[in-house]
Amino acid sequence: MTLEDYTKVVDLFRDTEGMTFRTADSPESTRRYLERNPGLSFVAEENEQIVGFIMAGHDGRRGYLQHLFVLPEHRRHGIANTLLDTALTALAEIGIYKSHLFVMKDNASAQDFWETQACERRDDVVMYSFNVSDDPNV
Repeated sequence: MTLEDYTKVVDLFRDTEGMTFRTADSPESTRRYLERNPGLSFVAEENEQIVGFIMAGHDGRRGYLQHLFVLPEHRRHGIANTLLDTALTALAEIGIYKSHLFVMKDNASAQDFWETQACERRDDVVMYSFNVSDDPNV
C-alpha cells in the first residue's frame, strides 16, 4: 500500500456500512504511518480495483494490525487471509514475531473472522486511551 492508494482505500471505508472514518485516518496521518512502517501495509486488487487492504506497523518489538478490510462482495474468497499472511510475514522478516490487534466490541463480523484465525483472544488486558486533542473523533 502506498499513499497513492489512499483515496481508493478511504472510499472503501466510506461506502461500507458499519465502517468508521476517523480524523486519524487523514491523508497526513496515513502518510506518516506508511513512512514509519514501510513495506508492511498491502492492498488486494481485482481487475485493477482495490477490493481489500491491511495496514500493519510495529513499535520495535510488537506488531500492530490497524485495519484489515475486504469489500463485502469479495469476502470468503481468501483475500483477508492472504493480506493477513502477507503482513505477518513482512513483520516476521524484520524480527517482529508477535502482533496485536483491536476489535470494537460491536463489530461481530470482525470478531467472527478473528475467531477463525490462529490468534489468541485476550481477555486478560483492558485498553485505555488518551486523547490530548480537542477532537473526539481522533
